[in-house]
Amino acid sequence: MPISHVLAVVPVTDIEASRRWYTALFDRSADNNPMPSLVEWQVLPGAWVQVFADETAAGQAYLNLAVDDLDQHVDDLRRRGLHPGEISAADKGVRLSRLSDPDGNTIGLIGGFRVVY
Repeated sequence: MPISHVLAVVPVTDIEASRRWYTALFDRSADNNPMPSLVEWQVLPGAWVQVFADETAAGQAYLNLAVDDLDQHVDDLRRRGLHPGEISAADKGVRLSRLSDPDGNTIGLIGGFRVVY
């Protein structure tokens, strides 16, 4: 059977503080709240980010998000009160910016992402 969904789990210490932060990151409320310790955003069909209360694992996740216009996305995040880092060049036209959630999980923003390089 083929895989039908991908779920990236981001462990956090405070689910309500993280809900507010990720609401600002995604610029919308969570799509699902299946239990008190879990909120979810569907970022693409079949692709979800799950923010889950787990104090022992909090701060250890690395989540990459490819965006169409990195400059605009970084500006939008700053207007929403988040603090993405400066944009840097990687390789083959890819550009990167990073920010951390309240627990220190790293969110990588990727501009110029392609499936084939």
